[in-house]
Amino acid sequence: MDPRRSAQDVLRCQLCDTPVPPLYCGICHIHICKACVGDHLLDESSEHKVVPFDKRGLTTKCQKHSTKVCELYCEECDMSICATCASSEHKSHEFIDILKYFEDKKDSIQKDLQELKKSINPKYQEIVSHISVQIADLNKNSQKLTSAINKHGEDLHREVDIVIKDIKSNLEEIDSKQSAVLNKHENEIKFTISEIVQCTTDLEKLLNSNDINLVTAYKSRNTEFRKLPLKLKVSLPSFTPQKISTEQLYEQFGSLSSTSLNIEAHDNTIDSPGADTSASYKTLIDEPQIVKDIKTEYGKQNPLRDVSCLSGEYIWTSGFDNIMKLYNLQGELVKSVKTKSGDHPRDIAVTKKGDLVYTDYVDKSINMVKNTEIQTLIKLQGWKPRNICCTSSDDLLVVMNSNGNNKTKVVRYSDSKEKQTIEFNDKGQPLYSSRDIKYIKENMNLDICVADWAARGVVVVNQAGKLRFTYTGTRSGSKTSFKPRGIATDSQSRILVADWDNHRIHIIDKDGQFIRFFDNYDLQNPWGLCVDARDDLFVADNGGNEIKKIQYCK
Repeated sequence: MDPRRSAQDVLRCQLCDTPVPPLYCGICHIHICKACVGDHLLDESSEHKVVPFDKRGLTTKCQKHSTKVCELYCEECDMSICATCASSEHKSHEFIDILKYFEDKKDSIQKDLQELKKSINPKYQEIVSHISVQIADLNKNSQKLTSAINKHGEDLHREVDIVIKDIKSNLEEIDSKQSAVLNKHENEIKFTISEIVQCTTDLEKLLNSNDINLVTAYKSRNTEFRKLPLKLKVSLPSFTPQKISTEQLYEQFGSLSSTSLNIEAHDNTIDSPGADTSASYKTLIDEPQIVKDIKTEYGKQNPLRDVSCLSGEYIWTSGFDNIMKLYNLQGELVKSVKTKSGDHPRDIAVTKKGDLVYTDYVDKSINMVKNTEIQTLIKLQGWKPRNICCTSSDDLLVVMNSNGNNKTKVVRYSDSKEKQTIEFNDKGQPLYSSRDIKYIKENMNLDICVADWAARGVVVVNQAGKLRFTYTGTRSGSKTSFKPRGIATDSQSRILVADWDNHRIHIIDKDGQFIRFFDNYDLQNPWGLCVDARDDLFVADNGGNEIKKIQYCK
């Protein structure tokens, strides 16, 4: 029978064929009438979860125990689990009722949707409108200057015709370049707006969905969208006519004033509608706790050095050999990858997509690991990469030394292309010492923080590369001078620094003010640091060759 010419049958019980069954088994994925539900529940080959038909989709099978229903959600592992999982491999973790997590996630999606509609998208539209005004002003000013140039040229007769042509050409070139930059910037923002609109549409679909897997898999992009694009401010040229002699025509005819496109940052974040900022602030707890001691295979011949969080459950590590190792929180080795050149990595980091990147000092390269394949992203000439971090916009910040080890700079790469260089302060003096270890991390306020071991301090610049402050430690209880190694930042823009020689961690605020130490935690030369999404600190303990997971804030 042609389905296009036949009527669609009503939904029927899949056990007895009764039409319009009111129940649904979320484990067996079948429709059931009331008369058959008892017999179905007597089938002990599997657990069952019978719910009203309109509540279908709110149950899911456990990935590890196929006959079990996921009734809980493990917050530490970010996954649905059954009661068996909760009493075994997730025994020490924190978990909540899955339906409560589902409802909380729906609330979060609703808030994101409202923020996109009422706050973020209007702000982007306002920025585009401002760019359009600048373009109009640029065109209007160009027309005004063109008239002035023509009038002045007529006063000086035929002798100035060639000069007029030259200066008008210069003006057109300036106009063209600035218009091109503004148009490009406008197109980039409009593209982001299209992404916001698409995200809004996707969230509206999620809010109408009862598919628990789709809803719980949702990852908010609002943090990315809150970071507004850079502001381009056009400095309009002007024309200054002069009374000139024919012999000095080119020198005295007049010139366009210098012009520039100044980059200014918008407010980096947009306050969420009705947000209570005090409620989201995480305070330091009085007595930080070591919640995990993760044993590793590193030892005296190859001590542990670096650590980078892949997720709340996995961490990448490296030492002084050519093997980078992925561990879970139980200390089990999950994966190991050898460097391409055979030399040990100087530093490791994890991108927003979860790929491992590392620097090869001898090979002068920056590399990415995808599964077990290694791809060379950047090959340097005249410079050697040392330490690296991934930014919130998925750029790479790389600290590098010159071949002669007499210069150091920080370079930002976007899609493997050099985007920014940070080397000197406003007086033309080097910001960083010329050699040795310099761990780097981007803060939540987009500051760039470098722990400079040789300079015995932490150097912090803003997003534009301007020096904000230098932190040189505090002598309180110090056995030796402050020589920082690893560095990390948390969700509150606090900066955490490893004090290797004094066996402790410094915590300072975003403006360089000392807050407190972490000591008396059996730290033996802490080296690498990283902070996960929950603001738990992971310390690569160089002396003990283990990873310590420390809970330090509420």
